[in-house]
Amino acid sequence: MKTTLAVALIILISLWYLSFLATRLDRLHHRVETSWANLDGLLQRRAAIALEIAYSDFADPASSLLLTSAAYQAREAPVQDRSSAEMALSGALGLLIVDGAIHANEGEAALFDELSALMVKISIAIAIHTDAVSSTQMVRKKVAIRLFRLAGTAPLPVTYEFEFDAI
Repeated sequence: MKTTLAVALIILISLWYLSFLATRLDRLHHRVETSWANLDGLLQRRAAIALEIAYSDFADPASSLLLTSAAYQAREAPVQDRSSAEMALSGALGLLIVDGAIHANEGEAALFDELSALMVKISIAIAIHTDAVSSTQMVRKKVAIRLFRLAGTAPLPVTYEFEFDAI
């Protein structure tokens, strides 16, 4: 009687632990998805501001063409090409930001101020996203999760190269 009760108790504790791990992993995957959605929204806003700067009178024609091309590539890049597109946009914006603080008129200065505030938000969102991804990857390495396939069909979350360049 005592052995069956002990076995039943061990089975219940094991099932509770597996349920706990699965729920935790699901929350971590949700955290990765929401952090990426937030980061993607900020990156899309950065591309929109870059287009506004490119269409303003501030940028010379060559810079305007470079910035417009980089902004459209960043907005429309498929996932596998996203890193290079975002790094190209960062480089194109970097060329203009130095001059933007000095030579911009009032309307353009407001765009550059919004862009600099947005860059701070992007760096914070990148830090949050990379933390969420690393936490999820660490939990997915646990033996119980791999043995019982608690991750299901969810893909392993990844970080992109541009995230490490922006930090």
